[in-house]
Amino acid sequence: MDYAAITKFFQHFRLVPANNAALLREVYRMRYEVYCEEMGFEEPESFPEGLEHDMYDRRSRHCLLQHRSSSVYAGCVRLIVHDPDSPGELLPFEKYCGASLRREVLDPASLPTGSFGEISRLTVRAAFRRRKSDKSEHPPSAIAGDLPEDRRGSMPIAIGLYVAGAALGLLEGLSGVFVMMEPRLARHLSLCDIRFTPVGNVIEYHGRPRGAFHISRDDLLANLSPPLRLLLDRILADLEPETTIETAPVARISAG
Repeated sequence: MDYAAITKFFQHFRLVPANNAALLREVYRMRYEVYCEEMGFEEPESFPEGLEHDMYDRRSRHCLLQHRSSSVYAGCVRLIVHDPDSPGELLPFEKYCGASLRREVLDPASLPTGSFGEISRLTVRAAFRRRKSDKSEHPPSAIAGDLPEDRRGSMPIAIGLYVAGAALGLLEGLSGVFVMMEPRLARHLSLCDIRFTPVGNVIEYHGRPRGAFHISRDDLLANLSPPLRLLLDRILADLEPETTIETAPVARISAG
């Protein structure tokens, strides 16, 4: 991935922190469209208002990806963090996939409470998952798996959202984040210098292979290529303009 791809991405998109009730409704509405109506992962009747949400949203940081020219929200992602009032409460990957974790590689129970979070509910609307040339009605597994290119640019939207999830972790001061994803997505991300470590066995979840992965703050910042570091810096600026993360400087390009 090069600077031109990053430039093109930000010509078309911006990251927006979902930090008020109206923006959270946009998050939940998009998740309802994809997780309930499109994918069938959740039962639509469980959300009569057309807003998909769960118990983890109250202790999550959310952000939206907005298409600049149309103002349409194209995707979203959340970072679940520990609730200081309930320090023993597990994150979803621990609660639902704990038996698959390879604790000899990394045991979440050995990490300080509150030092890590979980990237979750990465969602991309169907219109932004398919290329113009794609006439098929293939299952929209780009929620957390497939990585078709954005039809307006050359960088997959899912990569931008995963980096946004990592950026939320940096802004929270976390030492690392976990995510449940398809192994082939992890391989794809590693080619982009985002190197998640597998810390769990692959299991079937909602009919697709998923495994637990982890990336530390230090590994993220040490391995990012200059273009990907620029992507991270631009996302951080969108989410919290006054924040800087200390690492080696990289070249700058215009916003486009």
